[in-house]
Amino acid sequence: MAAVKHVFIINPSAGKKRSTRALVDSIQALDVPYEIAFTEKTGDARRIARAAAEGGGAVRIYACGGDGTLNEAVNGAAGYENAAVTNVPTGTGNDFLKIFGRENKARFTDLKALSEGPQAAMDLIDCNGTLGIDIVCVGLDSRIAVDKDRYNALPLVTGMGAYILALLTNVIFKSIAQPTAVDCGDLHFDGETTIVCVCSGRYYGGGFMPVGDNMPDDGLLETLVVRKVSRATFFRLVGRYAQGKYRDYPDLIWYRQGEAVTVKGQTELVAVVDGEALRAREMTIGLSEKKVNFFYPAGLSYGPKDGRAPFR
Repeated sequence: MAAVKHVFIINPSAGKKRSTRALVDSIQALDVPYEIAFTEKTGDARRIARAAAEGGGAVRIYACGGDGTLNEAVNGAAGYENAAVTNVPTGTGNDFLKIFGRENKARFTDLKALSEGPQAAMDLIDCNGTLGIDIVCVGLDSRIAVDKDRYNALPLVTGMGAYILALLTNVIFKSIAQPTAVDCGDLHFDGETTIVCVCSGRYYGGGFMPVGDNMPDDGLLETLVVRKVSRATFFRLVGRYAQGKYRDYPDLIWYRQGEAVTVKGQTELVAVVDGEALRAREMTIGLSEKKVNFFYPAGLSYGPKDGRAPFR
């Protein structure tokens, strides 16, 4: 029986040069058949993952970087039962890993434990043909995410500083809501919305948890539609939204489960799929027919931390 091949896709721009060197040393210390590939431009991780999956043999693909690197690897390996992916957190964010417990992020840097760990078939969200393993958002939060990346390029601006700048710019100096037509099951709304958030995972935006009991492998997507709110209401409720308290505000936040979502804008919309931006006048978001195997260290669980069954 052929041995499992281990392919490490390293985004060198996601970490410091010294950390990249240490990662390579850790890979070389493993007693497994491995390959190392470095990305140079957008799309490289997807291409490398697809080539590894198309080889036909059992392969484990390690996306070494942030959410963007993982997203590309997922899109490359999706639908291939012989392939599995994981995320070695050398970048910023790594939001999908938070479903295993925020305190367990460092466990995904233990390459030996990763290489021997179990795997599970995870659901994928399809947004205009781009797949995501975590969350797709359209609206204020997606615009903040895009602007955050732009502010990150400024000198002396830290990651949190870039987020705060993007938040203040979009909430104070721009319109919070935008005219949209939203269709999701029995929900048909034509008006102004602040956020449309479709979840397979549970975390995004560096730690927001809009649906805290969602499961990434149950074949169901959870959708939240936040109506237009005032700036005062936004600042009053954003913390509650981030904690998954949407049920407390049924007049402001509409919840739907398991349905495809179509969002149409009067002008170009911005969607963020696992941290990657898409632009179009219309976004069609639904459950993909494809799944992707995701592997993780033994002993970790991706269920709700308090052990509750998912709310239905």
